[in-house]
Amino acid sequence: MFDYTPLYRSSIGFDRLFRLLDEAASVETNSYPPYNIERVGEDEYRITMAIAGFGPNDVNIEAKGNTLTVTGKKADKQVNTTEVLHQGIAARGFERRFQMADHVEVKGADMDNGLLHIALKREVPEALKPRQIPIGNGATKLKAIETTKAA
Repeated sequence: MFDYTPLYRSSIGFDRLFRLLDEAASVETNSYPPYNIERVGEDEYRITMAIAGFGPNDVNIEAKGNTLTVTGKKADKQVNTTEVLHQGIAARGFERRFQMADHVEVKGADMDNGLLHIALKREVPEALKPRQIPIGNGATKLKAIETTKAA
């Protein structure tokens, strides 16, 4: 565990980041279901999860705040007349949480050949994007001030 106290003294507004780091350090590593996180463009990402045996009705995807939660729960088992000698395909329920950065939104999800693909995109609002500030010459500013005083 890392002590963030010195960083708290010289930084403002990073509380959420320190909390995320603490949570990441304390989370037990659960490897089910396996997944990939891919960068597919400048501001586009894709999470791919291997969820063989689950159908679209068995999986729930919820984006709440900056947390993306994917849960899977199999419907009640149907009566099976065969005897399973070895079950290597897991059919247990799961819950996987992902922390998303600010302005990352879920754009959609698809299921194909036992893989769940979740598309994400970072969309920074125009007001937060960097912009160039034009520099005027002094004469323009002076004319505007003189017009205001004359009125």
